[in-house]
Amino acid sequence: MKLLVAPDKFRGTLSATEAAAALSEALEAMGHEVRTVPLADGGEGTLEALGGPNHSDLVTGPLGDPVDARWRLRRGRAVIEMAAASGISLVGGAEHNDPLAASTRGTGELIALAIESGAREIVVGVGGSASTDGGHGAIEALFPVSRVKGVDLRVACDVRTTFVDAAVVFGPQKGASPKQVEFLRRRLESLVGRYVEQYGIDVSRFEGSGAAGGLAGGLAALGATLEGGFDLVAEHVGLDEHIEWADAVITGEGILDAESFDGKTVGGVQEMADTAGVAVLAVVGAAYDGAQERVPTVSLTDRYGKDAALEDAASCISDSAGAVLELLG
Repeated sequence: MKLLVAPDKFRGTLSATEAAAALSEALEAMGHEVRTVPLADGGEGTLEALGGPNHSDLVTGPLGDPVDARWRLRRGRAVIEMAAASGISLVGGAEHNDPLAASTRGTGELIALAIESGAREIVVGVGGSASTDGGHGAIEALFPVSRVKGVDLRVACDVRTTFVDAAVVFGPQKGASPKQVEFLRRRLESLVGRYVEQYGIDVSRFEGSGAAGGLAGGLAALGATLEGGFDLVAEHVGLDEHIEWADAVITGEGILDAESFDGKTVGGVQEMADTAGVAVLAVVGAAYDGAQERVPTVSLTDRYGKDAALEDAASCISDSAGAVLELLG
């Protein structure tokens, strides 16, 4: 068969590229023709999916410490992954985060560097943030904001959450207590009014403006376009053409749940494959909330146990090739 392997990352274990390689090598060894197209949805891995980094600069990390952030610039087009400058992984996770102090300043510094380096189009992948600052830190780093004029600023959003709702939806994931979540919500409400006053744009009405704790909305106040991250990546890699070539598509990610079908990679691939009349299934680290009933699924946790799925995900994915072929019939 002609098989397209197009997964997202397995967060904490494998990048999308590593996951795709593990499965494709096993399928090729079994005599099948395989194409690999690592994907992302605007969160971590977007930079890799859009060509990978070729620049690295020191910027302000989410809690003020300097971090070495990688980004890409080629032919006037820059790709920035906010998680590289303002991500929660940079502070060691939610338990080590200060959800009130965490800032997107470093992401703004990367955008400024890209503009100074000649970028006329900038794609910012958002997801995995430590902050809920509504993009205020990034905007401060971009002063004077007139420098953004004439730049095609595109924000690849991995969620559809609106601006003020970002506090309630994502605050707890960043270590915020209920009282802190309420403080963050009020702060975002205040920023809505400030952005209307300063820039004439009501960011609260934009779907996806709550991505990365409102960074997407803050950039929208400066004129950025908010786009579905999966759609942006799929267009860039020509995913529709790859799907038309294939007899079947294998996608996947670390955790399959209800959110996987709301602007995320697995749901996006399934929709495109269904439209093209091509069989599709998912190889995942674990499945929850009955999500495996929505797409044929091979769960590494179910087959090999949680410890093996986490500690040796590549071997588990490779070994699952037989189960994948069984599901495909």
